[in-house]
Amino acid sequence: MKTIESNTNKIHFTTSAYQHVNTHIKESNPSNIFIIVDENTHKLCLPHLLSEIETTSTIEIIEIESGEINKTIETCVGVWNVLSELGADRKSLVINLGGGVITDLGGFVASTFKRGITFINVPTTLLSMVDASVGGKTGVDLGTLKNQIGVINTPEMVIIDTTYLKTLAQNEMRSGLAEMLKHGLIQDKAYWDKFKDLSVLNSEHLDELIYESVLIKKHVVDIDPRENGLRKTLNYGHTIGHAIESYFLSNTHKTNLLHGEAIAIGMILASYISTKLTGLSEAENTEIKDLILSIYDFVTINEEDYEPIIELLKYDKKNSHGNINFVLLSAIGQTKIDCLVPNDLIIEALNFYNGSY
Repeated sequence: MKTIESNTNKIHFTTSAYQHVNTHIKESNPSNIFIIVDENTHKLCLPHLLSEIETTSTIEIIEIESGEINKTIETCVGVWNVLSELGADRKSLVINLGGGVITDLGGFVASTFKRGITFINVPTTLLSMVDASVGGKTGVDLGTLKNQIGVINTPEMVIIDTTYLKTLAQNEMRSGLAEMLKHGLIQDKAYWDKFKDLSVLNSEHLDELIYESVLIKKHVVDIDPRENGLRKTLNYGHTIGHAIESYFLSNTHKTNLLHGEAIAIGMILASYISTKLTGLSEAENTEIKDLILSIYDFVTINEEDYEPIIELLKYDKKNSHGNINFVLLSAIGQTKIDCLVPNDLIIEALNFYNGSY
C-alpha cells in the first residue's frame, strides 16, 4: 500500500514499512533506542518488531502495565525515571509498540522528556491503527477522566503492520471498528455502507478499509490540525461515549468498557439526538442503531446511572464557556458541530438506547 503523507509526518503500511524505520535510524544515528511496550505487546508483538529493525544502537525495552487504568501521569513519571536511569538524551529514539494507551502515553512521554525527543508509533490494535495513528494527540487520563492532560505532537512516522492484528481478541477488533464506523458517519456514506455486510470481510478487505479510514482522518486533520472546526467532527459519539466509559471505569460494580464499546453507545445516542435537533431522518437513525447493535453487545445502563453520566459531561475537552458541545448529524456523512443538548434530551436518548434491547 502506498505511504500516506500528512502535513507533518508519513504513515507507512505493511511489513515493507520497516525499511523506513531502518533508514531513519541509519540517517539519524540515535544514541540509544527505547521501545515502550505493555506485557501483552512485549510477548506477542516485540519479537516481530525486533526481527525487522536493523541497528547497532543499544535497544532498551520499557514495559508498563496494560489497560486504560494505567494511562496516568504516575506511569509517565515511572517511564521518565527509567529513561533517565538508562541514559536517554536528546538524541534518543522512542518507539511506541502497542495500542492507544501505549501510543498516547508513549508519545506524551517522548514529547516532554528533555523538552521533546523523537518517537515512532507502531500501533498494534485496530483502534490505534485507525485513530491514534493520525493527528498527533498524545496524553494521559486524569483519574477516570479521559485524555485531560496532553499535547499535540506528531511522531516521526507511523508504521501500520496488520500482522499484529492476529494477536487481538474479537472484542478488541470490534473496539477499533467503532472508529471506522464513525469515519463513515461523519465524512463518507459510501464508506459507511461498506460495513453493512461484515460476513464478506476478509484480511484483504480489512486492510483496504483500514487504509481508507486513515485517509479520512488524515483529510480532516490536515484541514484542521488544532481542532478549531472540522476536526471536532472526529468526536462524534465521544462526548457522551467518553462519559459512559469514565463512569463504568470508576465504578467497581460495573464491567469496564473498551473505548470502542463505549463510543458505539455514544454514536447511537448522538444519532437519536440528531433526529431531534439537526434533522437526521428516522430511517437513517434506525439504520445506524441497527448496524451498531448487530456488532456490539447491548450494555445495561440503569436509570440511576443517568445523572452521574451526565455530570461527567462537564469534563469533556470540547466544552467552552461553560457549554457542553455535541457533534451531531444532519445526514450520514454530514455533521454539525458545537451543538448544545439539554439534559432532558440526553435522558430521552438513554431511554431510547435501553429500549433497543
